[in-house]
Amino acid sequence: MTQVCDYFGTRFCRLYDRGEVLKAFSETLYMVGIALGIGVVIGLIVGLALYTTRKGGIYDNRGVYFVLNFVVNFFRPIPFVIFIGAVQPLARYVTGTGIGNPAIIFGLSIAAGFFVSRVVEQNLFSVDSGVVEAARAAGASRPQVVFGVLIPEALGPLILGLTFSFVSVVDASAVAGVLGGGGLGNFALSYGFRQFDTFVTWATVAIIVVLVQFAQLTGNWAARKIMRR
Repeated sequence: MTQVCDYFGTRFCRLYDRGEVLKAFSETLYMVGIALGIGVVIGLIVGLALYTTRKGGIYDNRGVYFVLNFVVNFFRPIPFVIFIGAVQPLARYVTGTGIGNPAIIFGLSIAAGFFVSRVVEQNLFSVDSGVVEAARAAGASRPQVVFGVLIPEALGPLILGLTFSFVSVVDASAVAGVLGGGGLGNFALSYGFRQFDTFVTWATVAIIVVLVQFAQLTGNWAARKIMRR
């Protein structure tokens, strides 16, 4: 670190010594962790509902599928920087504030839920329909098929999909500064881009890249372990 500071300047090191870098990193993990946790719960419920209520699904219900599919298709493509502003009044009602990390986490959770729901639905299609039919023929109830066949069979691809979701939520969290939130994205904007400090900007980018790579490698490892069983 000392040699790097001697070469590029000491500003980033001063920020590091003051704990600003660690604070921003912790805020990113905090926001992403809570938002993704809530998003996974929402996404699993909605994704399972989308898959099972489609035409030919074990809970075939075209009305429910149409509504869920419309809602997900409507909200999922909205860029997060616009979405977070649009849900600000609702965030203020639920969290008591329309700015800061609570509002960001609220918006991230909803956006992650819509994103994960599609990930879940698409990965459930990877399950061989013959396996489901065999389970039904053997007398398994519909809940047993969902929780005993579909989810276990799709678990490996689901982990890969959720890893990708983590990366997407980290990316979305970078706009936290728009509503007064913290995290690495706000750190890079405040201390790097807005103060024309290229080293601080790229050092923050490097931290985000390492975080994403670690998550991706962990997800790949976990998926391989499960798919080998």
